[in-house]
Amino acid sequence: MPAVILVLTFCLVGGQLATTQLRVQDAASSAARAASRGEGAGAVDWRTTQLLPGASVTTRETDGLVCAVVELPVALPGPASLLTLRASSCALAEAS
Repeated sequence: MPAVILVLTFCLVGGQLATTQLRVQDAASSAARAASRGEGAGAVDWRTTQLLPGASVTTRETDGLVCAVVELPVALPGPASLLTLRASSCALAEAS
């Protein structure tokens, strides 16, 4: 019986992490699109924290692309107590 509980716990935690990773990717995509439209860093940060409280975002522009990297620290039970989920996305910079 303890083995079944352990396997069930791993499955539930894995499912929760997968769902959170999808949310991190969605926030990175939104941040990249917002930054490519010329929104300021404050607006991009605000948009990201509205989608994903506790996340941080960094943006950079290279070769006509605006890329955003979103990181979210996630607390896990047990010895691996902190894990950082990370996702990046790029969008074409709008011509000014």
